[in-house]
Amino acid sequence: MENPPLTDNETEQRLAARLKQLRVEQGWSLDQLATASQVSRATLSRLENGEVSPTTSVLGKLCAAYGLAMSRLLRMVEDDFPPLFRRAQQSVWTDPDTGFRRRSVSPPSRALAGEALECELDAGVTITYAASPRPGMEHHLLLQEGKLNVTVDGRAHDLLAGDCLRYQLHGPSAFTTPPDSGARYFLFLV
Repeated sequence: MENPPLTDNETEQRLAARLKQLRVEQGWSLDQLATASQVSRATLSRLENGEVSPTTSVLGKLCAAYGLAMSRLLRMVEDDFPPLFRRAQQSVWTDPDTGFRRRSVSPPSRALAGEALECELDAGVTITYAASPRPGMEHHLLLQEGKLNVTVDGRAHDLLAGDCLRYQLHGPSAFTTPPDSGARYFLFLV
């Protein structure tokens, strides 16, 4: 049986509840999480109450504090999925600040080691992550369209359509599109 896709509001409310649950499970106060994640206490409170939608940067910081991949966190807010995951069922998350779009093509699961994401960045956008949610996480990035500069652990890589960048992430990373080109890519995480 296939599950109906969640609406954006349902996804945001589930994400808010899950963020609060993660903090409570750790036994952390908002102040402790603010220190661990470098996200302000006020922002954390607004996120947990569903008053604002988190940006990619904020989710990256929270995931690093909890030791979770962002896709795993987003998977935690969705219902279980069938073996066949149709495009209409694939959740899409959009960063309200940058417009970064992330479609969970093959969501993570307890039974599967990998997952697949389809990502889109508009022209002239940079997204940075301070740390890997799980040091050594394996990434395979296949650029489908456009141009993309990916910096992994301080080393920059310029990608063109058809290029594949494989890496294990241990530290910070950044994804940048030039002013004249956006990018659409698939990211496979193991």
